[in-house]
Amino acid sequence: MEHTTNQILLRGSLQTLPEFSHENHGRKFLRFLLEVPRLSGAVDILPVIAEEPLLDQLDPSGGAMLTITGQIRSHNTRVDGVRRLLIFVFATEIQVEDGEPLNQALIVGQLCREPVYRRTPLGREICDAMLAVPRAFRRADYLPCILWGRMAQEISQCHIRDTISIQGRLQSRIYTKLTPEGPEERTAYEISALCAQQLQEDIQEQANSDANQGG
Repeated sequence: MEHTTNQILLRGSLQTLPEFSHENHGRKFLRFLLEVPRLSGAVDILPVIAEEPLLDQLDPSGGAMLTITGQIRSHNTRVDGVRRLLIFVFATEIQVEDGEPLNQALIVGQLCREPVYRRTPLGREICDAMLAVPRAFRRADYLPCILWGRMAQEISQCHIRDTISIQGRLQSRIYTKLTPEGPEERTAYEISALCAQQLQEDIQEQANSDANQGG
């Protein structure tokens, strides 16, 4: 991978077969949905994009589980004139193998919005944070994160441009959006933190250094 501040390891089963997503500089990319169960019994349905050669040697229709190594990416787009942030997993390695489901993410980025601290109707503490996670060549992925309890308290005290490290899982969440045409069911993706801490290092300098070294 380009650098070590954006990593995800998934193991799950296909919910949809790969289909063409887009082409970039003559390289074709495919998209599919991966179903990853949680210990609680809930299931995350996660979008994955992979370059065509990664899937050419696989038989994803056989029912075996896929282990995917990659990064969490974001892409800004417009749908019906409304700007939306798309979140997906960009696969760098794919293997067909059985085993326990996995959903392990590690990101390090800078806060690009002030954290929002609140309590659920049942009184549980929660904090919403948006991290700008650098890629090489001065690009960044903007990734929404959710923190609970003491982590929510601590990260809510941070500010824009503070560097945060988060380990957790990428989860999917279905919600209802009220639109002029009526209620619309949508899916949100966010990193649910298992642990988080504020760092002092300048990760942008690290990402630029990685790029200069050929990352």
